[in-house]
Order: sequence, then structure tokens, then C-alpha cells
Amino acid sequence: MKIEKEAEIILEKFRESLQDIPELEETQYIVDNVNLTRPDCGKDKNPEKILRNAELDENGNVIAEKGKWVK
Repeated sequence: MKIEKEAEIILEKFRESLQDIPELEETQYIVDNVNLTRPDCGKDKNPEKILRNAELDENGNVIAEKGKWVK
């Protein structure tokens, strides 16, 4: 079949191109700082700053869009 012949040609060209790749030592990571951790710390929350951008109704309640997944 034509597709099989084309696939064989593609694989043969790929095999030939792999021969041009030099042998290198295997590496796991590019940098040495693997699995670094940082201490858990929360940021101070400022409700005034949050509410400054929120849309409020006449009673001061935050108006939020109902989730699209809710029927």
C-alpha cells in the first residue's frame, strides 16, 4: 500500500537523522536547584483593598456572577 511505503520512507529518514546526533552524557536536570522548598507563609489580606474593586449593591453586599456551571 502507498501509506505503508510512505511510512517506511519517513521512518528510514528519521532513523538516518538520529545517526547525526552526538552521544552525550545523560542529564536529569538542567539546573542544580531541584526540589527546593520555601517556608509556608500567608500574605496579609486587606479587605478594603479587595472591596475597592468589588461591585456592591445598596446594602453593601458584594455582587458576584453566578457560576456558569450552576443550573
